[in-house]
Amino acid sequence: MKENVKSTVKNILTNYLEQNNLRKTPERFAILDAVYSIEGHFTLDELSDKLNEVERFPVSRATLYNTLKLFMELRLVIRHRFQGATKYEACYDNNSHSHQICTMCGKVTEFKSQKINEAIAALHLRRFRKDGFSLYIYGICSACQAKITKRAIKRSDTKIQHLKINK
Repeated sequence: MKENVKSTVKNILTNYLEQNNLRKTPERFAILDAVYSIEGHFTLDELSDKLNEVERFPVSRATLYNTLKLFMELRLVIRHRFQGATKYEACYDNNSHSHQICTMCGKVTEFKSQKINEAIAALHLRRFRKDGFSLYIYGICSACQAKITKRAIKRSDTKIQHLKINK
C-alpha cells in the first residue's frame, strides 16, 4: 500500500481518537498498519497471524473485533460476508467494490468496471447520499466449469461404454 495512504489513514484515526477523547493505543495503530499492508481481502485469523508472526505484536481477538468495528465506522475498512466467511478489506482509497464469487469453490475475485461505476454515479436516490458501493455477482468460475465439463464427459463416456458392453 502506498505510504501516503498509510499516513492519511493514521491521521484520520489520530484525529478521531483525539476529538473523542479516546486512547491512542499502540494496538490500534499496529492493527491499522497491518490492515493497510495486506493486499486484498483478509479474515480475522489472517490479520491475527500477520500481527503475531510478521509484526511480532500479538493482540487479543476482542481487541481485533473492537478495532475493526471502529475502522468500519471510520470507513477505513469494509466487511464482506462471502459464502460462510467474513472477510475484511482496507477501503480508504477504494469506495467501489465489485466481486465475482464462485458458488462452487468460494473463490472471490475483485474486478473494476467503468460502466458499473458510471451507472451507480448516475443513479439518483431520494433522501440518500451515496458514499460507495459493493456489488456481488454469484456464478461459477472457469476452473469449476472445466471440472463440471470434465465430469460430464467422463459420465457420458462411462454410459457409452456400459451400453456397448450390454449390447
